Amino acid sequence: MAEDGALGDQRRVAEVVQALGRHLGSLQEPGRDARLRALRAIRAEVQERPLSAPVLQEVFAKQLLRPLVRCLVGDPAERCRELAVQLTYHGLSHSVRPAEGLPCLLPALAQRLSPPQGQSQEPCEELRLALIQLLGLVLELCGTALAPYLPEVIHILQATLLDPYPEVKRESCRCAAASARAMPEHFHMHSEFLIKPLMQTVSHQHFRVRVAVIQATGTVIQFGNGKSVDDVLSHLAQRLFDEIPQVRQAVTSVVGEWLLHLRDRYSYFHKLIPLLLSSFTDEMPENKQLAVSYWKRIGLQWEKENEEDLKDKLDFYSAPSHYPEGLVRPELGCRELVTRNLSKILPGLCHDVTDWVEGTRIKASQLLFILLLHAEDHITQHMELLLRTLYRVCLDEENNVVRNCVKAAELIGTFVNPKVSLKLLVSALEKTPMPSYLMILAAVIRGCPRQVLKPHLSYLANTLSQPEICQRSEEIFYMEQLLCCVQAITEVCQEDCKETSLQLMKVLVTIMAIPRAEHLNEKVEESMCSLAQVQHLSGFLDLYKQHIDQLMEWVSVSHDRWNCYSPELLQLDVIATHSGPIIGEALQDFILILKTCLQPTKDPPMRLKLFTILSQLLQKANETINSQGQFLSYFEIVIREILAPNLQWHAGRTAAAIRTTAVSCLWALIYSEMLSPKEIFKLEDALMPQVIATLDEDSKMTRLMACRIVSVILNICGKQFDLDKLNNIYPELLKRLDDAAHDVRLAAAQALTNWFKCIRNDDEKSILKSNIEFLYRELLIHLDDPDQNIQRAVLEVLKEGSVLYPELLVKEIEAVEHKHRTPAYCNQLLQHIQSRGE
Repeated sequence: MAEDGALGDQRRVAEVVQALGRHLGSLQEPGRDARLRALRAIRAEVQERPLSAPVLQEVFAKQLLRPLVRCLVGDPAERCRELAVQLTYHGLSHSVRPAEGLPCLLPALAQRLSPPQGQSQEPCEELRLALIQLLGLVLELCGTALAPYLPEVIHILQATLLDPYPEVKRESCRCAAASARAMPEHFHMHSEFLIKPLMQTVSHQHFRVRVAVIQATGTVIQFGNGKSVDDVLSHLAQRLFDEIPQVRQAVTSVVGEWLLHLRDRYSYFHKLIPLLLSSFTDEMPENKQLAVSYWKRIGLQWEKENEEDLKDKLDFYSAPSHYPEGLVRPELGCRELVTRNLSKILPGLCHDVTDWVEGTRIKASQLLFILLLHAEDHITQHMELLLRTLYRVCLDEENNVVRNCVKAAELIGTFVNPKVSLKLLVSALEKTPMPSYLMILAAVIRGCPRQVLKPHLSYLANTLSQPEICQRSEEIFYMEQLLCCVQAITEVCQEDCKETSLQLMKVLVTIMAIPRAEHLNEKVEESMCSLAQVQHLSGFLDLYKQHIDQLMEWVSVSHDRWNCYSPELLQLDVIATHSGPIIGEALQDFILILKTCLQPTKDPPMRLKLFTILSQLLQKANETINSQGQFLSYFEIVIREILAPNLQWHAGRTAAAIRTTAVSCLWALIYSEMLSPKEIFKLEDALMPQVIATLDEDSKMTRLMACRIVSVILNICGKQFDLDKLNNIYPELLKRLDDAAHDVRLAAAQALTNWFKCIRNDDEKSILKSNIEFLYRELLIHLDDPDQNIQRAVLEVLKEGSVLYPELLVKEIEAVEHKHRTPAYCNQLLQHIQSRGE
């Protein structure tokens, strides 16, 4: 039967060869149509009719291949070359021994796809694609038989990888990978020649071409020369920034395969691990999961390969007691891989995290976090480099970079002994306090376990409360980070903060004292509340109550040397105004500071600030400095040693401003209703001449408050005044009726009303008769004031004064009645006098 089949095949071969004979001759015809008809006829004989594989092998190898190759190479007609390629592809794909055609076919493909210099390449894109697909078929079918022709294959691929037609590039990539798999024993000697064209194409605008190039690169290096890894790493790293997820996925797959199967992978771990771990933060979940999957396999494989070295760790190593919440601990093999290569990875990574390209910085900062998560306590040996980098990066303008580096610093707190980390951080902070140092310190504190941090809590709080640290700068960013440190300590240490409560309170008071940091006041108050809460106190006022004596002692240490730039002045402001009623418990210390610092010889701007604080407190005295009812014990000191010296006239705007604030304090003191008539009389005895003098001040506010003070004093204890005092007061008040300020004139009128009430009996009235007559005359003039409110106020003054000498006042009215623009008021006054007389 076999012999019959063979004879049948021979007869069929003879028939086909006979049928093809006349058509093959026509392939040499000069006319295009004749050659085209011949090719179509050949197609009808060998492609459209069913032929067995042995028959087709004989016909194709011995009769058709060479004529078709000649047509493929030399026919000027594009359609003829196309048919020749199709027939060749059909013949090879159905051939039993395709390798027999290699000596004829490979040179032809090389001539059309990568011709020698001076010859033209196949001009048609579709034909170049068909030719490279034909090469791919040859690689698939022939395998190791192609080894002698590998240089030609490589030469072809070097050209086609750079072909302008994207599809040719993609097919060339598949051919490059196929050639690597087909003959790995020979390919490794030639693989380097493909790296350059592949890398020239890796950034092609079509993402499918980029994917194909990356995949081909992976295979070429996998089966080729591993040294080429160095030539492609930078290009693959760049593709991790590609906008297309498929491209990033291809890089992840290639790097993962290399880490699993590359022959020299141990030599390249430190270069490949960063690329794979960078995909852990890919925005596409599929890519991230792919990277995680590869990394687990790589770690497990490395564990098996190094089982003897890891035996003790596998048997006895336990997980850390404190691990970052929400994170899964990597496998031992993965951790060991990172640990053993970290010293080689970190320097380059620390350089990239400060790169000028924003994307590079973000990617590097993400990778830094992942590496530190794997390194755990092995971070310790790299602390100096890490901290130096983190200090710089935390000033980055890109928030994502800063956020990632802060997370990395938290891992330092988690895994590194605070004895090491805090020593390095505090040492740097003491040398040059910078906001970035504080930011990293706060992050390290947040990462520390409570029990581990507890022994270092006092050292940390004392450091932060040092003037060289907490008063180092008024920069807002610096203060924000200082506040973050306190918040971190409170959050981590909880009840343990009780032993350092005073130091933390000093820091918070200092932050609140910075004028430019007013927007932080709410956050500072929240931090005080948190600090109070962890000590089981009801609020920040209880915190002040707990530390008020120490705080006052703290700020008053050098109060005799203060000036307007002393930070203690601002700290006192916060303690006095923010502690509410608690300042009343430290009144002795507070008054002592005021007494010392408000002497006329002291710095004027400082005195101005202190008077402002005192005035603010006196406005709510019973809720602040008199909360304990002890303020009157210091009344004499306040009047005679604080207010009186500062009401004395001195030249200059600053001196005038001080007098204004002193008068303001005096008015607040009187207005607070703390003082009994006895205390007010003491006040008048000590301060009345100075107050009268301030009626002539340039400041409208000073004149207004002086008028009000005089009015209140006259109302409360004016009847106890001797006639000389009364005689000295009214001319000054009368002048104020000519004041430019409406409010001052009204206040002066009210004071004059109270002045009239101070005349107690007929003897005083008769002695002051000429003064009263003069007052009537002057007041009647002011009854013509343009402002109706002033007119009504003066009318009330005259009504009150008419009780003394009504006849005299009537006489004065009649003398000037015809001159008045507002006779109605004169009539009202006359009617009032008449009704009183009746």
